[in-house]
Amino acid sequence: MDSTVPSVSAEDIRAAARRIAPYAIRTPLIESSALNARTGGRVLLKAEGFQRTGSFKFRGAYNRICQLKPPVAGRGVVAYSSGNHAQGVAHAAQLMGIPSTIAMPDDTPQIKQRNTHGYGADIVLFDRDRQDRQELAQQLAAERQATVVPPFDDLNIIAGQGTCGLEIAEQAKNRGCEIDALLICHGGGGLAAGISTIVAAESPNTELYGVEPEDFDDLKRSLASGQIEHNEKGTGSICDALLSRQPGDLTFPINKQRLAGAFSVSDDDVREAVRYAFEVLKLVVEPGGAVALAAILTGQLVCEGRTVAATLSGANVDPELFSEIICS
Repeated sequence: MDSTVPSVSAEDIRAAARRIAPYAIRTPLIESSALNARTGGRVLLKAEGFQRTGSFKFRGAYNRICQLKPPVAGRGVVAYSSGNHAQGVAHAAQLMGIPSTIAMPDDTPQIKQRNTHGYGADIVLFDRDRQDRQELAQQLAAERQATVVPPFDDLNIIAGQGTCGLEIAEQAKNRGCEIDALLICHGGGGLAAGISTIVAAESPNTELYGVEPEDFDDLKRSLASGQIEHNEKGTGSICDALLSRQPGDLTFPINKQRLAGAFSVSDDDVREAVRYAFEVLKLVVEPGGAVALAAILTGQLVCEGRTVAATLSGANVDPELFSEIICS
């Protein structure tokens, strides 16, 4: 890894776990005999839909915000997000008793907008194809003298997301099994960077892979070229939580070193995974949170005779879309 690029350590993630422990939920690692039979292996699914705000994003948001000191904390925080980071930041700020402002794309699912507002946030909508979300957030922060809390390219965010991987490693060890491969949902790369860092320390023989929508495969292309590649568009997939334009400047160097590769899945693959999660696993999983399961169900990663873990990274799906998916 380039030593000039700031990074996180396994101890940073363990410290984050201690920091967020009073509020974050230790989510279950679920195993299904039906899924094991289908794949011929042992599959362990980290159900982050049970986390506060319905996704893993609360972990990083709280780890970042709880470290703000007066008087900076009192001026509040600003974030830009399609929904899950927005909710995590809004709720973390609510717990800290400070104001939050969220710049959200105007095509964000209504359930995510409602929930974010419900956590007390001031929402500013924008057009993701025409407006730069980072510039808008910086403008809002300057107006409010607030602190910007980015969705993934922040060391404390990465460390907080890594607590998900720490739990996976601990839960697997408690079951007496070693994880051969771990699939991680990938948007900007914060979850993958955090998980890959701690798993490299806790379970060094585990292969790590990112999974993303097929038309937004910036990670796969970046790993192939060795440099950050961009997506041409910011919309066009039901996986709204994973539509970052590119991997992060901080997250990519970590993932470039740690990940064995990346898979991409189609929206149809994702729909099938969402249906499977509901019908077989009895779980509600949003499209962006189902991409790793989709990679397993489509056989992109061979599970036969192996122990494979995967993140189900969120459960915030619009009722209308969810109904359309499971009834089709």
